[in-house]
Amino acid sequence: MSDRPLNLAIIIGSTREGRFGDTVGRWFAKQAAAHGGFSVDLIDLIDIQLPPSHRAKPTPEVDAFRARLAAADAFVIVTPEYNHSYPASLKHAIDQGYVEWMAKPVGFVSYGGTVGGVRAIEHLRHVFAELHAATIRDYLCFINARRQFNADGNPIDPEGPGSAAKTMLDRLAWWADALRAARDSRPYIKR
Repeated sequence: MSDRPLNLAIIIGSTREGRFGDTVGRWFAKQAAAHGGFSVDLIDLIDIQLPPSHRAKPTPEVDAFRARLAAADAFVIVTPEYNHSYPASLKHAIDQGYVEWMAKPVGFVSYGGTVGGVRAIEHLRHVFAELHAATIRDYLCFINARRQFNADGNPIDPEGPGSAAKTMLDRLAWWADALRAARDSRPYIKR
């Protein structure tokens, strides 16, 4: 790997009142920071003031959001599963960018219900393929997540999720390093 730290943007995709995504996202951000291979930018969509519609001329908030995406070498999307898919707030945020996602790896952390959000991940894989991003195979999912975390925001059984997070982060770092080297040596074709 390069001497430059890899920039990892972790995006908390739910803006729903009473959401659990901030608990899951902040735990995962701690795992990523402890991993040692990344500089972490935690982007909570509840704090980003994106306009409700796509404007022809981006607002300063959209420009700032795109700049954070552009600075990233890799992404992790933290998503719940709502009605067998991911939230509209996340799709709206994803659609604010285009070239910022290209030729970069994307990992997923999901939560929700009896399947832990895996259907949301599968829908997101199609979206990111269209954006020329490379989704990695490994992911984390939390079935009935509220029962898996304690009051301090940590998993009750830290070994399983911690081990899975490390594996995903190791593979994400490999892809991020390889794709950054490729982008540095030859610009990605954006047609």
